[in-house]
Amino acid sequence: MDVAGFFGQSRLLIVAGKGGVGKTTICAALARTAADAGLSVLMIELEGKPGLAHAFGESDPLEYASTVLAEPDPNRGGVTARRITPDDALLEYLADHGMRRFSRRLVSTGALDVVATAIPGIRDILVLGKVKQLERSDPADLILLDAPATGHVMTFLSSASGLLDAARSGPLRTQAIDVSELLTDPDRCRVALVTLPEEMPVNEVVEAAYKLEDRVGVTLGPLVVNACIPAVGGLSEDPVLAAEAAGEVVSSELAGALTAAAAFTRRRHDLQVSQLQRLEDELPLRQMRVPEVDSESIGPEEIAVISRSLRAGIEALPRDAVMGQKVTNSG
Repeated sequence: MDVAGFFGQSRLLIVAGKGGVGKTTICAALARTAADAGLSVLMIELEGKPGLAHAFGESDPLEYASTVLAEPDPNRGGVTARRITPDDALLEYLADHGMRRFSRRLVSTGALDVVATAIPGIRDILVLGKVKQLERSDPADLILLDAPATGHVMTFLSSASGLLDAARSGPLRTQAIDVSELLTDPDRCRVALVTLPEEMPVNEVVEAAYKLEDRVGVTLGPLVVNACIPAVGGLSEDPVLAAEAAGEVVSSELAGALTAAAAFTRRRHDLQVSQLQRLEDELPLRQMRVPEVDSESIGPEEIAVISRSLRAGIEALPRDAVMGQKVTNSG
């Protein structure tokens, strides 16, 4: 499948997953993949973490204003990124509605905290309302949202439906309607879930997939399985005998280390195979598997490796493949 066509199936792609599965890394790699295909990309970060900026070689944290992380050139699209917080979104909303004079005082006095207590979900709606505005107005071809971890993402994405039940009229209800329409329209928005080939992350991603579809009504994009270890030949062989057959002198200490390492690799490989099979059995979503990157930190070189794997996974899809799929009827 054509990479640009794959990303062009919806304007907003929300990247979600359990904490620790590499969600932010995958978001950055998807941005790199789309940019390499000639698309302009805007990444949105919500939690004030430096991962997205570091992935593109920047040391400073993202601000509310857009930061250019990769300049466009004749062969590649540009990548920009920004952080959105409820306070900043509220300030802009009030300013746009003629209340700039007292908007900052409202935020600085903690009034938003009071309102948030009285109206559950208001913080999430402020953020999603800004995302909705960007989806409508930003010139980028693709918007990637690095969503909260799955423990919060359900509350985050279901905030619109909650406010629809609570607010019968007024601007809050209008905002909630607009956000709900965005999230449930597959031509505008899809969700890509990220997991690891391990039991707990697989359990959580399966549960999250069904809940997101049932409770929020989003369309699920591809499932990205991060940090897959490659198949290793000779795992069934005795590593000590193999080393000696190759002419190596094996001490008792080295023999013990080789045996333990081989056993560990076999166990991890067998676990990965079983969990990947579970995903195929329990989630009827296309999978894109990316390799484990052996690095203490994630920067441009690591993102390039993961991006190449994502591109290969996209190109291996059928030409008529649809990025969003339904899982409920198959569950």
